Amino acid sequence: MSCLQTIQDYGLRAIGIGERLLPRENFTLCEQFTLIGSGMIWNIYFGLTALIIGFFCATALAMGKASSRALIRKPSEWFIFIFRGSPLFIQFFFAYFVFLSLKSQFDFFNPFTAAWLGALLVLICNTSAYSAEIFYGALQSIPKGDVEAADAYGLSGWSRFKRVIWPTMMRLAWPAYTNEAIFLFHATTLVYISSFPAWQQRGDALYYASYFADKTFNPFIPYPILAGYFILLTLAVIAAYGLVNRRLNRHLPQEVRQKMRLRLNLIR
Repeated sequence: MSCLQTIQDYGLRAIGIGERLLPRENFTLCEQFTLIGSGMIWNIYFGLTALIIGFFCATALAMGKASSRALIRKPSEWFIFIFRGSPLFIQFFFAYFVFLSLKSQFDFFNPFTAAWLGALLVLICNTSAYSAEIFYGALQSIPKGDVEAADAYGLSGWSRFKRVIWPTMMRLAWPAYTNEAIFLFHATTLVYISSFPAWQQRGDALYYASYFADKTFNPFIPYPILAGYFILLTLAVIAAYGLVNRRLNRHLPQEVRQKMRLRLNLIR
């Protein structure tokens, strides 16, 4: 089988298009690159969807934590504390157990036991909590002069938040938020090794890499391939977030613009 035919057969297998059966023997590099790359579709889906939804949730949580009303502040603080204080692996395990228990009582929860929805909700909650703490720190660091200037111009309520507070908060938080985005994409590899089962062997990139490592008893080929894909994905995230960072700082002089500083999260 040619490499082109392999790509046609397995390129979209992770989403149910192409050959249903996985190769059983005589694994080629093309098969490993293709299937692991196919699994990256799920990693990108989990990471991108969780980032988009989690961004808005994190903004609301940060504002809630900064609220002077205890009925708004306390739930936000506890949500952030629980999802930042517990390991993501345990969150997947606990969520799957809860959804499975609810599924036996209510048919409505059937989709939640599938990774595409149940695991996605866990990732959204997790990244919302971490991002909210980043946004809250940035919110507390907004210079008082900016808020006073907004008051002097007669801005209040939503107008002040939209024109002054939110843009400044984003500008201050964006470099740290970029690291959270990178870590979130890496964390998507926990989905199929935690609790949520892979339906018809349609897993993510790590699922296929583990499959080849188990079959060939040689982890030094599939896992470096997996790492290479994630490095490319990380570079794409850095480039995209760098463009946004330049946009947020476009009004500042070149010498005082806040530059991106990426730090590896070795332990979380």
